[in-house]
Amino acid sequence: MVLASTCRGPLCSRGARRSAACEARRCLRFPGEELCWGDPHEYRLCQLPNCPPGAVPFRDLQCALYNGHPVLSPQKTYQWVPFYGAPNQCDLNCLAVGHAFYHSFGRVLDGTPCSQGGQGLCVAGRCLSAGCDGLMGSDAREDRCGRCGGANDSCLLVQRVFRDAGTFAGYWNVTLIPKGARHIRAAHRSRNHLALMAGDGHYVLNGNWAVSPPGTYEAAGTRVVYTRAAGAEETLRAAGPTSQDLLLQVLLQEPNPGIEFEFWLPREHYGPFQEQTQALGWSLRQPQPREVEPQPPETTAAPAPDPPRIPTPTPDPCPPCLDTRGRAHRLLHYCGSDFVFRAHVLGRLRQAQETRYEVRVQLVYKNRSPLQALEYMWAPGRCPCPPLAL
Repeated sequence: MVLASTCRGPLCSRGARRSAACEARRCLRFPGEELCWGDPHEYRLCQLPNCPPGAVPFRDLQCALYNGHPVLSPQKTYQWVPFYGAPNQCDLNCLAVGHAFYHSFGRVLDGTPCSQGGQGLCVAGRCLSAGCDGLMGSDAREDRCGRCGGANDSCLLVQRVFRDAGTFAGYWNVTLIPKGARHIRAAHRSRNHLALMAGDGHYVLNGNWAVSPPGTYEAAGTRVVYTRAAGAEETLRAAGPTSQDLLLQVLLQEPNPGIEFEFWLPREHYGPFQEQTQALGWSLRQPQPREVEPQPPETTAAPAPDPPRIPTPTPDPCPPCLDTRGRAHRLLHYCGSDFVFRAHVLGRLRQAQETRYEVRVQLVYKNRSPLQALEYMWAPGRCPCPPLAL
């Protein structure tokens, strides 16, 4: 038999919106019964209203309780403020104002932040962080799909490289980032600049031929972290989920060496995403009357007479692939690939300029990130080589 009771931490963490509540239980065991299992206390994270502006931090308030009271001697009193340099963060370590020593008054109260600006809270003398289930000290974490304790099986990873070299300077579309996308990342290394446009057509960063400073920007209900490091490396990250569509573009100033981008998308959103990108025609550009690199004028030669036209037979829509068998080719392909696995091909769909295969993974030899039992693979072109038979 277990008797449960509730014990709570501070009603306000003084400057933070978080505190801890606990549930305690006492085991009543009859003769012959087994001992109760588990911890007698369970601590859960509480979300509290914001403290009023100028509220005293909770640790400061606990130290101030000893102001003017004799502590070390009956004749001497001190004013106390928190001291954060002590070994145990969950002890009430207070520094005597105007003196070079601190004193420990025992444990802080449950729900006191472990440090300034940190996420941990002190509970029963230990610094604990909450899992996604709200339990203090829990190891539960959100998967890439945003599900607590999930296995990344409710969303798909969209991961590609935009390699269009571009023929003029200006804004070129890279990809649509649809509503609901999570863990967004785009990166490249060049003098070009990534640009992000909101669904209403306004630029979030690097729009209208103006380069934005690195920093954090608000867009589509999430925070976009934009960095530009030495060596012309530029990255864009956002945790998501996005509340509306975003358009990732690149402002070309030199030929594009390649832009890597990826994001996770709920499975039910992937089909509409594919249809929307095809409807847009992802070769759609925003032409600008500027050239990437001015080229010297070429001398024009006299036009040669047209040779007689000879009718040519209609080519096979999918010509035979080159023979790539051999150990050397297999080794080269293995070393240069992010994923190598054996799979059963369940379906094939030719879309625009790529072919999508649906496969059931049977044996994984090499993988850059976790693979699920069912995966989609994309191959460039409508006739990729080698052809994968169902």
